[in-house]
Amino acid sequence: MTATLIWILVALLAIGVYLSWTAGRLDRLHARIDATRAALDAQLLRRASVTQELATSGVLDPAASIVLYESAHAARQAEEEQREVAESELSQALRAVFAEQAQVEGVREAPGGESAAHELTEAVRRVPMARRFHNDAVGAARRLREHRKVRWFRLAGHAPFPMAFEMDDEPPAALVDRTAQQGPGTA
Repeated sequence: MTATLIWILVALLAIGVYLSWTAGRLDRLHARIDATRAALDAQLLRRASVTQELATSGVLDPAASIVLYESAHAARQAEEEQREVAESELSQALRAVFAEQAQVEGVREAPGGESAAHELTEAVRRVPMARRFHNDAVGAARRLREHRKVRWFRLAGHAPFPMAFEMDDEPPAALVDRTAQQGPGTA
């Protein structure tokens, strides 16, 4: 009788430790999601800010400046529900304006244009990486939250179900091509 009771207590303790470990893992994943979302938000804000700076610098033609400025402004001011659409529209505007290498070269030849083009290139290259890190963290948390043990024992608590950030983040080919042609470290 005593041995059976001890084994039951040991089993319950092991289950408790396992559930506690799983809840801690889930909590760490949620913290990772928060960190990656903050990094993604920072990169999106940086891209929009650099785009607005470039649009108001006078190195682009007026039509391109208006398109970029309005898209960047809309991305910065978008409510959370509309953020993915606004950021996708900014990506599309950047691709439309910098569709050809001649436009990029025109920006680079203007006074201060080389640094502005470099800053924009870095900003548009970092957004897909930040989004991928965020979506990977969301995917890991979602997979863990779908396990029965997490649902049955409510190990996620009241944390909202994590959502991926889906947007068009393809950078303008003319910006990326020039950097790829130069090679790493020479941009």
